[in-house]
Amino acid sequence: MAKKKEGSGLMSSAGLMRYYDSEETAVLIEPEMVVSIAVVAGILILILNAYYGIWPK
Repeated sequence: MAKKKEGSGLMSSAGLMRYYDSEETAVLIEPEMVVSIAVVAGILILILNAYYGIWPK
């Protein structure tokens, strides 16, 4: 029988990256911050639409 090769040959040959190596330099944003920015942006859009007479028709 043939021996199985051990190692990360399959991952490197498939072009996959190891993302845990790049976490050291990544900008970390908490999920609550993303949701709050989206809510504020949505409310701002509604206020501007109401102010300029676009919404509600």
